[in-house]
Amino acid sequence: MKRTLGKSNIEVSALGMGCWAIGGPWWYVGEDGTETPSPAGWGQIDDKDSIRALHTAFDLGINFYDTADVYGCGHSEVVLGQAFADRRDKVVIATKFGKQFDETKKHYYGHKTSPELIRQACDDSLRRLGIDYIDLYQFHWGDYDGDAAMVQEILEELVSVGKIRYYGWSTDIFENAEAWVGGEHYVSVQHALHAAHAPSFNPTPIIELCKTENLAGITRGPLAMGILTGKFTTETTFAADDIRNDWDFKQEGLNNMLKKLEDIRAILTSNGRTLAQGALGWLWARSPMTIPIPGFKNIKQVEENAGALDYGPLTSEQLEEIDKILGRNQ
Repeated sequence: MKRTLGKSNIEVSALGMGCWAIGGPWWYVGEDGTETPSPAGWGQIDDKDSIRALHTAFDLGINFYDTADVYGCGHSEVVLGQAFADRRDKVVIATKFGKQFDETKKHYYGHKTSPELIRQACDDSLRRLGIDYIDLYQFHWGDYDGDAAMVQEILEELVSVGKIRYYGWSTDIFENAEAWVGGEHYVSVQHALHAAHAPSFNPTPIIELCKTENLAGITRGPLAMGILTGKFTTETTFAADDIRNDWDFKQEGLNNMLKKLEDIRAILTSNGRTLAQGALGWLWARSPMTIPIPGFKNIKQVEENAGALDYGPLTSEQLEEIDKILGRNQ
């Protein structure tokens, strides 16, 4: 299965690999650096294992890799660059900018942007990745309410000087996703979506925008931070340096998600799929523009996710049944 990256001429695998987890531990410390550090990574990693997993993904036909400068405060980009240094022309690399961090301390402070900071962030990502250009450069500030036109102008400038090929916005806010429509090199929206989303969450406007404007819909969190793999229980705990201590894995949220998963398990595992493969198939069925980017920390996870390509999308009838079971009217 292949996709064209929006209105670009770049062909990518219909499944990408999300490289947040391979950045290792890093910490949010607040805008002024005084907050008690809270985890922003996914726990300990081994770079050799990460590189082996990336090579496995490549061997299985995956050519699209999504990271961000802030993942591991630069470390994810370094590992990704090392993994593909000898095959740069065979992979499509997407990264992001817009967050401020200290590479040495592994501290993330929050958001900040300006023309100078965007240009510097791009140069820093090129250095860490060890490459001459970035295929897809994405704004990593979803609820930004500043001068979007300024940000787009600098991105078009970076295209003109050959440092990036195309750009996108990582946002769940429709007005932001729509703001850059018409930009010559604007080709993607990265947005949250998974098969068990709550009825109150409505992804349709952004999904339809991607269809009408020929933008790739890069879906982050496609496995709900691992919940949709079926490997967690109500007794699951995480290390102190794992972000899942603070997010949807609080007891009430986890219990609710596990209940939803059981309700739709039979549909997701149809035709021999694993739960994860079914969840990815749901995304492909939801929109032909969709490119899910599940995370990974080892070869086994990569192999399972890549195996979803053999099954392809769920049927429209299965989508309707899942929506009915979960009380969604979309």
